[in-house]
Order: sequence, then structure tokens, then C-alpha cells
Amino acid sequence: MTAPPGRRERKKAATRRKIADTALRLFLDRGYDAVGIRDVAAEADVAVTTVFSHFASKEALVFEQDEDFEQRLVQAVTGRAPHEPLIPALCREIQALVRHCAADSAAPVWRMVDETPALRKYEESMMLRHAESLATAIADDPGLPQTTTACRTIARFAVDAYSLAREAADPEAAVDEIFRMIEAAWEAARPARDT
Repeated sequence: MTAPPGRRERKKAATRRKIADTALRLFLDRGYDAVGIRDVAAEADVAVTTVFSHFASKEALVFEQDEDFEQRLVQAVTGRAPHEPLIPALCREIQALVRHCAADSAAPVWRMVDETPALRKYEESMMLRHAESLATAIADDPGLPQTTTACRTIARFAVDAYSLAREAADPEAAVDEIFRMIEAAWEAARPARDT
């Protein structure tokens, strides 16, 4: 059982959340390019250095849950029940993430990301990093004999499923459809994994 976070950790998390919420509100109200880090700091009533102690870049303010997303993907592999197949565990997690990000309240944020080259580039880089972390988790699982290529491919497919489903008319149906293909690819790689 994990100990609850202490007062200092709770305060840091609250400050981080306040900065991210303030930044997102300003970006949506004024436009991403029209808002600077100083504007965010002033509106959140924190120092510019405080903003940078929580976020490495302006783009990171938009993707505040980046680390949580990555950890959830890794946990889908490392935290699944013994003998639970990999692909259904990944599918469940991607479904949950898509449900969260496809909510009507998230639509303005995704429109802003789609319309802003710097945010699209940041998102692409972030997704590649998530895929590498996921591939490492799959490769490190002793119950999943596999090649590096199979691990990296399935990880990329899973992360791309999130992006593709988020853009679909029926995101949950899209995840199901994509994961049927991912399952087939994983099974097709089995002979290479078993050698």
C-alpha cells in the first residue's frame, strides 16, 4: 500500500495544477501564440521560475498529464494480473484514455493542438517517448518472449491507436477495431518471439 502524499507534495501538486489550469484557460481565451510564460505566471500569481520548475516548456503546459499518460501505459503492462494477455490489457487502458480525452470538454483543447504547429510537434515527440517507454515495459516482461522489433512495433501501434481513435467519429469502436489488428500483428510475430 502506498503512503498518502505529504503536505509538501500536495502543495506542489496543487501549484502545478493551478499553473496548468491557468495556462489552458489563457490559451483557449486568447490563443496559444498570444500568451507567454510571463502571462501565465502573472495570472497564476507565481514566479516565472515557479512555472519552469513545474513545466519544461510552454508546450508542456498544454500536455500537463503527459507523465500520467505514460505511466498508465507502462502500468497496463507491468500491473496486469499474472497470465493476463498483453493486448487486452493495453486495449482497456487505451479505451480509458480515449474516453477521457474524447469528452466534449476536451474538444477545444484538441482543436487548439491541431491548429498549432508547435503543439503538434510536441505531441508527436511525446507520443514517440511514450511508445519507447511502453516498448521497454513489454520487453522487460519475462512472461512475454519477444524480439525488440515486435515490442517496439506493438508499442507504436498502441500509442497510435490512441491518436487515431481520438479523431474518429466513434472513438471506442475505433479502439476496438484497431486493437483487433494489433492482436493479429502480435500473434503474427509469435514465431519470431518463440525462436
